[in-house]
Amino acid sequence: MKMSTKVLVPLATLTAAGAIAVGSGATFTSQTGNTISAVTSGTLQQTNSKDGAAIFDLSNLKPGDTLNGNLTLTNTGSLPASFGLTETSSANAFSADNLTLTITDTTTGASVYAGTFGGLVDGTRTDLGVVQPGVAESYRFTVKLATAAPNTDQGKTASAAYKWDAVQLNGETKSQ
Repeated sequence: MKMSTKVLVPLATLTAAGAIAVGSGATFTSQTGNTISAVTSGTLQQTNSKDGAAIFDLSNLKPGDTLNGNLTLTNTGSLPASFGLTETSSANAFSADNLTLTITDTTTGASVYAGTFGGLVDGTRTDLGVVQPGVAESYRFTVKLATAAPNTDQGKTASAAYKWDAVQLNGETKSQ
């Protein structure tokens, strides 16, 4: 055999082997997938044990009398929320500071307001703190006519209307 034939046969063999390897499709692969990802918004809801009704209503109040009215608010939504109380309107015909109002969160023992009846600034929200979903907070409204109320307070009236609200907390970054 000639020298050139000896070189060409191994070269032809290598070329044929390379063509078979490239053409065989022997390649590693990998795949993964995810199911549909979903997002659902939360809810802000509350129940009020005296919704649409008076917290207290008393006629024939006399000096030294104390009246209590109670209600319970429950966060029935799915989000924690900042609860608030707003006196939407008020009128107080009693003289000086003879008719007082105290509002207490009886769940925590915190004082919400103590002062003259109708003394909350109408239209101004009083923050009651964060209430978690499913949690109830109870409030007591205590109205008192001073023992020293003068005769000029006979037949006087006072009234107030209240609105309770729940406001979402600022956005949070959530990860899973």
